[in-house]
Amino acid sequence: MTAESAGPAPPADPLEDAVLAARLFVLAPASFKGMVLRGSSPAREALVAALGQAMPLRRLPGHVDDERLLGGIDLASSLAAGRPVRQTGLIEEARGGALIAGMAERMDAGVAGRLAQALDEGGTALVLLDDAAEPDDAPPASLTERLAFACGLGASRRWQGVELEPAAGTLADVAPLDDAALQALAATAEALGVASLRALIHTGEAARGLAALAGRSVTNTSDHAAAVRLVLAPRATRLPPQEAPEAPPEEPPPPPPDGSPEDQSDSDRQQQEPDLSEILVEAARAAIPAGLLESLAQGKAPRRASSSGTGQKRKAATRGKPLGARPGMPRGGHKLALIDSLRAAVPWQAVRRREQGADADAPIIMRKEDLRIRRFEERSARVTIFAVDASGSAAAARLAEAKGAVELMLAQAYVTRSEVALVAFRGTSAELLLPPTRSLTRARRTLAELPGGGGTPLALGLNAAREVAESVIAKGRSAALVILTDGRANIAADGTPGRPQAAKDAETAAKAIAARGVDALVVDISARPGPEGAALAAALGGRFLALPRADARMLQAAINAVQAPPSRAAKAA
Repeated sequence: MTAESAGPAPPADPLEDAVLAARLFVLAPASFKGMVLRGSSPAREALVAALGQAMPLRRLPGHVDDERLLGGIDLASSLAAGRPVRQTGLIEEARGGALIAGMAERMDAGVAGRLAQALDEGGTALVLLDDAAEPDDAPPASLTERLAFACGLGASRRWQGVELEPAAGTLADVAPLDDAALQALAATAEALGVASLRALIHTGEAARGLAALAGRSVTNTSDHAAAVRLVLAPRATRLPPQEAPEAPPEEPPPPPPDGSPEDQSDSDRQQQEPDLSEILVEAARAAIPAGLLESLAQGKAPRRASSSGTGQKRKAATRGKPLGARPGMPRGGHKLALIDSLRAAVPWQAVRRREQGADADAPIIMRKEDLRIRRFEERSARVTIFAVDASGSAAAARLAEAKGAVELMLAQAYVTRSEVALVAFRGTSAELLLPPTRSLTRARRTLAELPGGGGTPLALGLNAAREVAESVIAKGRSAALVILTDGRANIAADGTPGRPQAAKDAETAAKAIAARGVDALVVDISARPGPEGAALAAALGGRFLALPRADARMLQAAINAVQAPPSRAAKAA
């Protein structure tokens, strides 16, 4: 390892690093496993085309089944030959090259699991095209964690002249990293919050690969810095700590009494030579992508799982995204999967013909256990129910923010398959002001003038919201509840005033909602949030957010949290 004072600065265009990562990937696909290419752009298309010229690429269909992915019985050939004929799957066909998957952020978890197993077994590489519009959407973490490189190309302005120059050497020609380099890479990974051992291994191999590209047999500091930039920086979960400058001593130390000028010069050189880990940390800091850097600066760790904000997935018999067939009888609305049924029967034909004394030209002998039925998966429509506390002096603020949030939700309704409903409670009553709808015009007309003022019948509002949620669920849709209140109920369920009974009735109503399994979010936008809101969220089994200075967009962001799976949303404080 040769010592250099600093590594190279990140390139101005992200395509340059993407091309460098692609050259490394082509150099050793089995070592680096693959790439994630984010952002639809001409630059990405040009890079994919260059990859296709450098190595075999096989397209992975969006709705691929196990038979096509893993291989199985070739039905047509088997029927023609009178014996089982096996067909290869895409994973086997892609050996020596790579599979490329478009819209990887929508990949089925089962397909991702089988691809992850193939990556672990070796011989298979993967290129994922990430077209997610939201930063929280991402390809399955089980795959991205195994792939060495993640390149964002959405901001690139280049697309011409993309070529992958061949390497001057091979990975085997480069000596393994020494202990000092390995320790520096490990320290850099720790500083960035990268806990994955795979990422650290990929970083070391990338440093060796960079040396191989240049035809060198030993890595240097520039290789290590570039490897950190390509592998570790996109995976950062925190900013590296800033070291405070050391205060100079009050009095300079006296010069040593003995020693030659050469010895003093060597000593000074050793003191001035920067530590390799410091160089790599600074290189990583400079290379963290802008969007990731902004979120890290705000103390937000990147989210790796995807969430579309749509309704829950459910199995269906007749429509939706096709899933693999399963054994079963074609009744109750289920359709026969003819091809899959024939594939299940073909391997047993020789045995069954001997048992029945049939000749080789006899028709296919089917049995009940051969039958397969089709399966589909569809997303149910989601209805977000706003329950707004319209009582007291804060009614105007709550209603204003609720109106803004409703309009923002409806603006994206056709994208997320969502609907919005609004329940307002005040005085001694609760009213469904806006039934579930996607109509922005209707919502604006209904929301134009909402009443406000009076007591807080929290229990009545919760009961009304629960009834709406139950009607939504009964129609096969998903319901999410957003409650805007400070939780300070003073009107009981029977309409009588009194805080103790009102609080008790509200808790009972909240537990009834929790029993129905409805996702709930309590948002307290009062100037001084108290413990009542958090207690209400706990009774609902939901989440609590205190937003004393909330606006409509902040409220919409909070609503997206209730639409995400519980593991990704903050629990009630």
